[in-house]
Amino acid sequence: MPHCVFMHKADSIYDDIPAERYQFPAMYLTRAVPCIGDWIVYLEPRKVRNSRGYFAVAKVEKIIPDPTASGMFLALIEPGTYLDFVKPVPFSGSEGPIERGVLNEAGAISGRAQAAVRPLSRFDFARIVNAGLPEDDTLPRVGDLAPLDRVQDPQMPFEIERPIVQALVNRPFRDRAFRRAVLHAYDARCAVTGWKLINGGGRAEAEAAHIRPVERGGPDSVRNGLALSGTAHWMFDRGLIGLSDDLDILISRQVNDRPSVEAIINKSGKALAPERLALRPHPAFLGWHREHCFKR
Repeated sequence: MPHCVFMHKADSIYDDIPAERYQFPAMYLTRAVPCIGDWIVYLEPRKVRNSRGYFAVAKVEKIIPDPTASGMFLALIEPGTYLDFVKPVPFSGSEGPIERGVLNEAGAISGRAQAAVRPLSRFDFARIVNAGLPEDDTLPRVGDLAPLDRVQDPQMPFEIERPIVQALVNRPFRDRAFRRAVLHAYDARCAVTGWKLINGGGRAEAEAAHIRPVERGGPDSVRNGLALSGTAHWMFDRGLIGLSDDLDILISRQVNDRPSVEAIINKSGKALAPERLALRPHPAFLGWHREHCFKR
């Protein structure tokens, strides 16, 4: 089963929630079907200003016709597999595109690079994921880009890929990657208090909180995450504070010391979130928290 690249942008006209589903037209069906049961990487188009490039990895569970849109299909993401990269991977660097499959025989970028859904070689998959995830003994290092005229060892991708896939489903590894991705997106600043406290060892006081918990089906997506100080994290998990879709900070009527809670909320009264829409809390996850956790 081959890998694929799924192209996505936050303001897309398509009904995407990358951590849960990817909507695409029938013209891409034959390209998407072979990746059922295998891993894909997400790519933000180069035409997006300050594109993040490749930004996440996930596993496709199945593909179904979209019940709400004729002629459209949904690639459903296997729960617990989506993971944002700690370091988004640029489409191209000093050595050229990291995804060598988009090059033609002359070594130039071909029209394949424009396809919203396209196959991805196992070697390119391993190199992209390796570049996007934190340095860790669990992941093998993939070397520099090989010269364009050098034939890759066909066994190399499989030897590299196995430990990468093992890491992608390893909970401690995912927890570390999620924390680093969320704190990087929030510049290590608590979304509720506005505090950015760093200890003498350089470790941030803020924690990476899931809006919808993993044990209740929440993905390891920055859009399902918040950087929160310990106290704010405790209150959020227990439903004593929540967020509106517009990021207004909500305080439960069950809070026994409201003035103290109000005192630690930043002066704007709104969660301090990343400027990029692609990194801000998704309304679907905020709505879930209000429905299932927040104590009104």
